[in-house]
Amino acid sequence: MRTTGILRWGGLLLGVGLGGFADGIILHQVLQWHNMLSTVVPPSDMAAMRVNMRADGFFHMATWFATALAVWLLWQAGQRVTAFPSSRWFIGQFFIGWGAFNFIEGIINHQILGIHHVRGYPDFDWDYGFLLVAGIGFFWLGRRLARGDRQSR
Repeated sequence: MRTTGILRWGGLLLGVGLGGFADGIILHQVLQWHNMLSTVVPPSDMAAMRVNMRADGFFHMATWFATALAVWLLWQAGQRVTAFPSSRWFIGQFFIGWGAFNFIEGIINHQILGIHHVRGYPDFDWDYGFLLVAGIGFFWLGRRLARGDRQSR
């Protein structure tokens, strides 16, 4: 794989991993709007909460592995090149990954499987707002940053 491809995948996976961490930390833990299985197993008692916490833990493990793989890819790329692409390009890759993660996770978990929703219950405004802003919006921002840098070279 070319160094640019390794850098691209490193940036994308870093966006997936850190975006997943942001989702889990902010929406699951701090705001407590939902857990991974909160629609399927409503966290109404301690046994159900344990199921949800375990599912959240598996979710966080997956995001940790995506982040670790991203760091490894970036380290590999750093061994090959003396100069990285611009910060703007790299941040663009990061937002593309984060937006793609949010969009795909939102479509699969919120819409298709219905295992949880942004606010813990089906709500058109929050679920589609999340897809639009944190999914498509982040992806668009990333493409704009990465493409704008390429055109300025």
